[in-house]
Amino acid sequence: MWKRKGDWLECMIPRFWSGLTIEQLLKEVWAASKKLAHRWRMEQGVKLNGQAVSWRTELKERDRLQLYAYEPEPSFLIPEYRELSVLWEDDHLLVLNKEAGLDVHPSKPGQTGTLANAVAFYLQSQGILTKVRHIHRLDRDTSGAILFAKHPLAGATLDRLLARRAIKRTYVALVHGHLSPTSGTISAPIGRDRHHPTRRRVSKTGAVAVTHYRVLKTLPSTSLVELSLDTGRTHQIRVHLAHLGHPLVGDVLYGGQPSFHRHALHAVKLTFRHPFTNEEVVCLAPTSDFPVDLSPLARE
Repeated sequence: MWKRKGDWLECMIPRFWSGLTIEQLLKEVWAASKKLAHRWRMEQGVKLNGQAVSWRTELKERDRLQLYAYEPEPSFLIPEYRELSVLWEDDHLLVLNKEAGLDVHPSKPGQTGTLANAVAFYLQSQGILTKVRHIHRLDRDTSGAILFAKHPLAGATLDRLLARRAIKRTYVALVHGHLSPTSGTISAPIGRDRHHPTRRRVSKTGAVAVTHYRVLKTLPSTSLVELSLDTGRTHQIRVHLAHLGHPLVGDVLYGGQPSFHRHALHAVKLTFRHPFTNEEVVCLAPTSDFPVDLSPLARE
């Protein structure tokens, strides 16, 4: 259905998009930003069957729609080779299994050694010179599945899916103690801790934060817990579990014991419906760096 041709992407219109105008497909289905839509209008970055046409043209099944998706963009990232663990990939999206101890993106100009630097190199090796677009973040010491967009339209569409909670992120954590009840929802606003530059805390004046959990396995002094998020606040899982009195093993910032070399949190699964092909994508992120065997989760 989709085929990359240099800096362009070509799609053969399926039956379920037939009858939509080009503009409806771009803005309503794919959430193209005003900036991108304006640029494509000015530069004839959208064509139908090889011709520039009005965006009010209705699409027919088997029409060929061409998009100038990979227009080179300026970037301050320094491309840097690093071996990547690719969980899933096509011409629109890239899902990686991030290792622990790696920042997702630089925090200052010229910084290297982050996942974004490695993704920039990886994309350039494919002839893609667009900006690196991570759709969500993981803390430095959190491992697991993380989603990137390969072009601006994919980035805008995935951002909207994330805002609509249509991208499901499942985590596992090893926490101190035994949770009671063994499943539930933590709804507690999170704000900055005025006494620490990086720490967050539950605060009445903080931003809304909702975490769902269920205990997968009870161990002598710890519990293996599955978690999913309705919101994506900084350190949300870590703050919420510490608030319950069950901090993550290894999370010394939030009261955990340093019995593991990092906080024991792993983004084990990412599930979403592909915005350009309509297929369901399910990515499982394995890890050998965890204090408890997680292999049974892949069979759930």
